[in-house]
Amino acid sequence: MNQGEYSKYYLYPGSLFADRQPYYITTLLGSCVSVCLYDRRQHIGGMNHFLLPMWNGKGLASPKYGNIAVQQLVERMHQLGSRTPDLIAKVFGGASVLESQNNVFFIGDRNIRIVQELLEKEMHIKIVASSTGGNLGRKIVFDTLTGEVRQKYLGNGKT
Repeated sequence: MNQGEYSKYYLYPGSLFADRQPYYITTLLGSCVSVCLYDRRQHIGGMNHFLLPMWNGKGLASPKYGNIAVQQLVERMHQLGSRTPDLIAKVFGGASVLESQNNVFFIGDRNIRIVQELLEKEMHIKIVASSTGGNLGRKIVFDTLTGEVRQKYLGNGKT
């Protein structure tokens, strides 16, 4: 399949996207985290982009929370015919891009931890690659046909 047959999708924070058709899914990450799920058997993929690690049970159970976003992405892949043993994950983001007194909240670190807990320990989906932490934002482009993710660091690490 050549590049002209792909559709493009920009993934906004607090959302997710998965489709049977080949897409280049692009997003920008700071302390947010994205999980790219890829079905090795069907050659399809999906991605989420969440801002905070855990939904506290109040208000809407939105994919802006890691525990909701990961679960909803796995469910969406299942709706497309994926089986859990065929899924692999690549994880990006979780940087400390804002200087604070002493990084009291550690949002990026907590976002990374929730993904590792949910995917590998609870859902038994292997994380095969990751680029997380640090102090630089990232632009990622996920090729849902091949499972390849291209990453570019953003900024100079100073805020």
